[in-house]
Amino acid sequence: MNGNGCDNGNGGVTVKMRGFCDYRKTLEEMRAFTDARGENDCDELWLLQHPPVYTLGQGANMRDVLQSNGVPVVRADRGGRATYHGPGQAVAYILLDLRRRKMGPRELARRLESAAAGLLAEHGIAAAGDIKAPGVYARGKKIASLGLRVRRGCCYHGLSLNVAMDLSPFDGINVCGFPKLQCTQMADFGFSGGAESVMHDLANHLRASLEKGAQP
Repeated sequence: MNGNGCDNGNGGVTVKMRGFCDYRKTLEEMRAFTDARGENDCDELWLLQHPPVYTLGQGANMRDVLQSNGVPVVRADRGGRATYHGPGQAVAYILLDLRRRKMGPRELARRLESAAAGLLAEHGIAAAGDIKAPGVYARGKKIASLGLRVRRGCCYHGLSLNVAMDLSPFDGINVCGFPKLQCTQMADFGFSGGAESVMHDLANHLRASLEKGAQP
């Protein structure tokens, strides 16, 4: 266990519940955290919600925004293309030292998808990842998106799970670059809670998935 109280040798992750956070400010904080961290610093998992915002990953361009609907559009340094964040969506940012965990970004993406699918299964929602189109899908619609950035051997950004939100802003973009891809949410399957009600369970699923087979 290091001086910060986290057992990185066993894949420990510090979970922080951050409430509602501005996207641009959070992006700056993730970059600063990643640039400043040392080899013994704890990995962290941030759970939060964002006010309405479209974000464009490294593979996106403005043609992916069909109509902005007055929603801010922010360039991000994650992988992937266009997505939407808004109230009622549980966002999990994963700040890991991948070198220490001996894990590549593709393996991490599969673990994040598995964690989200496991949470959904607990609520009777059959969902799975798609190796050809990263994310989690239920009945052919996207219910969780993911995008990652690796810098100095460490990653940030993460996963967003649609819980109970206004899905109409997704109609204003080519979701993840796919013009006909539709989105869904847990509420469409009878879930009656809000984003806050699933965040602790989502954090537990993510930690379990990340810690499984973690290398010292």
